[in-house]
Amino acid sequence: MKTGKLLLCAAVSATMMGAAPAYAAYPDQPLRIVVGYAAGGTTDILARALGEQLAEELGTSVVIENKPGAAGSIAAAYVQNAKPDGYTVFIATVSSHGMNPALYNKLNYDPVKGFAPISMLASIPLVLVTDPKLKFKSVAELVETARAKPGVLNYSSSGNGSPVHIAGAMFADQAKLDIVHVPYKGGAPANMAVMSGDAQFTFATLPAALPQVKGGKLDALAVTTKQRSTELPEVPTMAEDKNFTGYEINTWNALLAPAGTPDDVIQVLNKAVTKVMGAGKLQESFRREGALPQSSTPEELKAFIDQQLKYWHDVVKKLNIHLS
Repeated sequence: MKTGKLLLCAAVSATMMGAAPAYAAYPDQPLRIVVGYAAGGTTDILARALGEQLAEELGTSVVIENKPGAAGSIAAAYVQNAKPDGYTVFIATVSSHGMNPALYNKLNYDPVKGFAPISMLASIPLVLVTDPKLKFKSVAELVETARAKPGVLNYSSSGNGSPVHIAGAMFADQAKLDIVHVPYKGGAPANMAVMSGDAQFTFATLPAALPQVKGGKLDALAVTTKQRSTELPEVPTMAEDKNFTGYEINTWNALLAPAGTPDDVIQVLNKAVTKVMGAGKLQESFRREGALPQSSTPEELKAFIDQQLKYWHDVVKKLNIHLS
C-alpha cells in the first residue's frame, strides 16, 4: 500500500506540474506485436528483430504473435478489435493497408478508422527472378520470349491478390503480354516453382530471393523500386527497361495500434521505434534481410497510408482484379 500511495502522489504531483500522468508507467506489461504472416517470413523476421530492440528500449518483454491468413486481414481485424491500451500493435503491410481494400468488396477491418499510426518501419523491394536454366539475361529477353509464345510462360505468386500477383499483372499490362498467373500458398513455394521449372519467373521479395540469387539458383533480372538495391547493385530497376518506364512496386512494413490508443502512448512507442530504427544494430538486421529501415512520425505514416490506399485502388481498378 505504501508503494501505491507513493505512485499516486507522484501522479498527482505530475498533474499539478502540467505533465500527462495517465500512462506515466507505460509500459508495465508485455507488448504484443501481431504479424499477419507465418513465422519465418520476411515480415515475421523483421518484427522479431524490432521486438528484440524494443524490449530493451522500453524495459518490458515483447511477444510476437503470428495470425496468418487472408493477406494480413485476419491479423488486422484482430488488432483493430483489441483493447486500445498500447499493449497490442500490428505490423501493417502494403497488402493490409494498400491492396486489400481495393481487392475485396468487404473487409472485416477499416484500414483508416480502425487504427492509430505509430511509425513506418521498412521498405522492401521485389525482384524479378527466373530459372537460370532459361538463360534470360535481361527483362527485354523475357518480354521478347513472352511475346513470341503468348499464353505459354507462367509466373508464380504467393497467392491471389498478393503483391507478387499484382506485380506480375502490372508487368503483363504494361508490356501487353499474355502470360499465366499460377498462385501458390506463400512466397517460398512460389520461388521453388521457378527453381524447379514449374514456373518461368516470379516477383519475389528481395529478402526471400537473396540467398538463392547469390547461390546461383535464381537469376535476378530487375528490382521493382525506383533505385537499384544496395544488396544487388548490379541488377537494374524495372524502369530502366523501355517497356516499363514508371514501373514501381514497393512492399513495406509499418507499426499501427488500435484506434483510440491514447496519444501519449503513441508518442512513447513512436519515440522508442525512432530510436531503435536509427541504431546500427537494427539497421544491420533489416539490411541483412534486404529491407531498407525507415521511421516516421504518426502524421507522416497516416499521409503515406492514405496515399497508398488511393494508389492501389487506381492500379487494381485498371488491372480489373477483384477477389470478392
